[in-house]
Amino acid sequence: MPKYADEHTYHIYNRGAHRSAIFRKSTHYLRCIELIRKYSARYHVTVIAYCLMPNHYHMLVRQDLTGSISRFLQTTFNAYVQYFNILERHSGTLFQGPAKSRLIESDAQLMRCLAYVHTNPVRASLVRNAMEWEYTDYATWAGNSGVNLASRQLRNCLIESGKAYQEFVKAYLLKGDSEDDMEP
Repeated sequence: MPKYADEHTYHIYNRGAHRSAIFRKSTHYLRCIELIRKYSARYHVTVIAYCLMPNHYHMLVRQDLTGSISRFLQTTFNAYVQYFNILERHSGTLFQGPAKSRLIESDAQLMRCLAYVHTNPVRASLVRNAMEWEYTDYATWAGNSGVNLASRQLRNCLIESGKAYQEFVKAYLLKGDSEDDMEP
């Protein structure tokens, strides 16, 4: 299990075993989001951004003082797998393996990673606009939702407004930037 450091930010991602779907219904996504919120508070992890996709997920998280990203991930996704297995009468491995992580080392890297996470549904042709995908916190970053205060405060430190973030994401998509080495 990777060692995570307090007050550092990481891009965390994982996918379904054999690239299989890990979210098959809206209720699956919503349950996972609920678990992420519950266990991030318990384990002192700030969820900066997330995007749940049919066969994988991405999160940007910061380990707060005395926090544990490792325990957060283990507890959250063990609970999700138990939920999924019961509901879907599934047995066996759901995820490809342990989540992968990448340390975010600069504000520029954080901004690129945010755009990468939030544009996943667009690049996968699931929606035409990032705002259309329900299973992400893009709306918070774009200024259309106040659900995640920590993300809103961070956004205001990095970029002047939700509108400016929308423009940044649009330019990111047009430029064709990618974080291929971060793809699950």
